[in-house]
Amino acid sequence: MRPMGPVIGRYPSSDGGQLGGGVIRQNRKCRDVVFLVIFIAFWVSMIVNSSFGFNKGNPLRLTYGLDYEGNLCGKKHAHRDLHELELRYWVNPNQVYESGLKNSAFKLADARSICLLDCPIPAEDSLNWVCDYPDGDIHLSLDEWIDRNYDYFEFLTPDMRNSSLQLQGPCYPVIYPSVNVFWSCQFIARPSNMSLRHWQQMGGVNINEGLEIDNLIHKTMNSRSAVLKRYMADIGKAWPVLIVCGGILPLFLSVVWLLLIRHFVSGMPWITVILFNILIISVTMFFYLKAGWIGTDAVTPIVGEHDPYVHVYGRELTHLRAVAILMTAVAGIAILASIAIVRRILMATSVLKVAAKVIGEVQALMIFPIIPYAILAIFYMIWLSAAFHLFSSGEVRQNNCESNCCAYDLGSKRVSCERCCGYSIHYTPHIGIAILFHLFGGYWATHFFIACSSTVIAGSVASYYWARGDTSPEIPFLSVFASMKRLARYSLGSVAIGSLVLSFVESIRFILESIRRKLKVSYTAPENWFGKMVHHSSKWCLKCVEWTIKSVNRNAYIMIAITGKSFFKSSAIATELIMNNILRIGKVNVIGDVILSLGKLCVSLSSTLFGFLMLDTHKYKSSHNKISSPLFPVLACWVLGYVVATLFFGVVEMSIDTIILSFCQDAEEHQGNAQYAPSLLIETLNDQNETQRLTQ
Repeated sequence: MRPMGPVIGRYPSSDGGQLGGGVIRQNRKCRDVVFLVIFIAFWVSMIVNSSFGFNKGNPLRLTYGLDYEGNLCGKKHAHRDLHELELRYWVNPNQVYESGLKNSAFKLADARSICLLDCPIPAEDSLNWVCDYPDGDIHLSLDEWIDRNYDYFEFLTPDMRNSSLQLQGPCYPVIYPSVNVFWSCQFIARPSNMSLRHWQQMGGVNINEGLEIDNLIHKTMNSRSAVLKRYMADIGKAWPVLIVCGGILPLFLSVVWLLLIRHFVSGMPWITVILFNILIISVTMFFYLKAGWIGTDAVTPIVGEHDPYVHVYGRELTHLRAVAILMTAVAGIAILASIAIVRRILMATSVLKVAAKVIGEVQALMIFPIIPYAILAIFYMIWLSAAFHLFSSGEVRQNNCESNCCAYDLGSKRVSCERCCGYSIHYTPHIGIAILFHLFGGYWATHFFIACSSTVIAGSVASYYWARGDTSPEIPFLSVFASMKRLARYSLGSVAIGSLVLSFVESIRFILESIRRKLKVSYTAPENWFGKMVHHSSKWCLKCVEWTIKSVNRNAYIMIAITGKSFFKSSAIATELIMNNILRIGKVNVIGDVILSLGKLCVSLSSTLFGFLMLDTHKYKSSHNKISSPLFPVLACWVLGYVVATLFFGVVEMSIDTIILSFCQDAEEHQGNAQYAPSLLIETLNDQNETQRLTQ
């Protein structure tokens, strides 16, 4: 292999001079300023976008429905205090039946609904009524109306009673039993014979019977939009779980892992592999529990006490079962992969020893991740709040229906057939764009903060290496803070473009994968071998591109910290170094990365496991705090746990990569003999037996 020459020595530092003695100089120039301006402009746009969500959104809309006045159930309004009335109930059973017919133009959103404290049930020996909110000549307070079980039929005038018998209100009979399904009263398609007999004796109009009375409500409650809203509401309701299992617990576990790496490095790879397998099996078993395949604790859409013979199906159960199958496959592959790398664990241990020595010498690295952790924690709290408001933003409007929906108006004391349709939340196309923009912004910001952390760590470790570790007085006492200062002063633009490239590529891969899945549903997969090869190779290529960019970015941040060059120039330098030393460092670096990745997964899986345990308490199984499914909260815990672990494990990860890149550069500058490398690193990478095995 042709020596490429001293890379760092060949490229002068940003102030025009050479990196004398390999020590990082302080005088630099600002790089990639244009991308820093773009990043700042993007943040301003994020603030404007979030302001729109806070102004137009209401997270309660993700859980509760609207009544016949357009009020949101469970919220205090100017003229109605509905904060205790969380359940939406459709008062007119014939309207519900009509909306369930295939050829009917009447929609369930047009049916008259009201907010109640609990779902009404038919009386055993009489006829129960649910009347409109008291108004006009009905001189009852809202509390008195609730105490009377929503019934003031005895106070009605003859005209009001006649319109009620025509199912035009203000009072409506309770003929069908109902059950609380995600804060909407789901009709059970078996009318009470006693209540129906009383209704007919009073001269009421015919009430339709059939499965349509409950099928449409069930279909509406299980629509994709309704399920997505419930999933978002689940994350909002489980915010204590996110704080504990997505923030505090991974912080504690990551610090413990770093301390063990520092003082017990020989046993950590073995502990990590064993613990990873135990955790992934445990998490998979929890998915089986919630899917109902083990035990009797499957998720149910019914809230509160109910008849045990009533079974209501929810789409959430299907999703949990699909994830349980996926986790089974992942667990199987993970166990086999763990067995495959057992022979290489000693190699990973030797690399981790080098990182442990660096962490021991540059002790500020142990506490530095607290800073990006605190920044990300504040950012996520604001970002998630804005996300809930954006998902629930929209305008409440009365539907424009042409069906017969006449109802008695207590205020005007007559039956009105004008503006009697129900209310809906209308979403405009720009809301969807705003949500996608917000999601991408959160993704870019996460990569940006992680990249900043990685660059600071790389700069600090590089200072340690090129100053010959603890043998040189040139290494600053607070090298971490010196590296932070260089990043903030010169390289924020370079970090911004690196994180943007990675976020953009991953977003494109996600979009293409979504399109591929939709096409797979619409069309059959290719039958011939060539079509299948193209189909699967395209997926693999996209994944490889994503992995390559992640690797290039990480090495580019190292060279940015060392040389102060721009992002693309640093990427070129790092790539040239790696390609010229690929046989020397390839397997060592890969095995070390595998162990570190397993460590991150151990932290994130622990967060997931404890998230399951917290969500399994009574608080999240009943009342208004009930979650529809643990899927999204535990997924959020996994993501947050992985991000926190990435910040802390980045200390070891970037230490290894920085030391190895610096070693390669050092060796090439000095004819194959690294002059600045610590003795432990030389023993690890220059061992003859190891080198021969790597080059076979």
